[in-house]
Amino acid sequence: MFGGLFCAYAVYRVSYGPAFAAAAGELDLKLGAINTAILITSGLAMALTEPAMAAGRRRAALTLLATTGALALVFLSIKGLEYHHEIGKGLAPLPGLAFRYDGPRPEQAEMFFNFYFAMTGLHALHMAIGVGLIGWMAARIARWRRPAKLERRLRIVGLYWAFVDAVWLLLFPTLYLLRGG
Repeated sequence: MFGGLFCAYAVYRVSYGPAFAAAAGELDLKLGAINTAILITSGLAMALTEPAMAAGRRRAALTLLATTGALALVFLSIKGLEYHHEIGKGLAPLPGLAFRYDGPRPEQAEMFFNFYFAMTGLHALHMAIGVGLIGWMAARIARWRRPAKLERRLRIVGLYWAFVDAVWLLLFPTLYLLRGG
């Protein structure tokens, strides 16, 4: 899904470069950068969980999982705040809401915001699923049954979280930083 969205975005970005660059300027770069730092930190916490588990350090593994989940919730809260601001400015091309944009080529800027909300919304959905998986894994570790089986499951959850991180590390520059014509 993400691959298709990135390819379609690239085609439109090339076709509507100046309008997409101007529309990207409406995004809150500071909040996007803060969210990037938060997600990278959550990825580090998740990566450290597996060695803690392998060493039999249950409390450390649980603390690291809790940190990962808490940082994910902070990320989602900040993204929600961004959405709130963008909807308030009329930049959300949602049914029932009028799209308002004072910059150049509003119809092309609306396409940018369609991609922005689709891509970041899909990412947020994957994060929410990840938070659920992290909570499930923490509950399993708290009971500490069959550590070897838990280590494999933890590795799978860690790989999923690395995917979530990697997608954001592509989304951030694509949507927030490519502001040049």
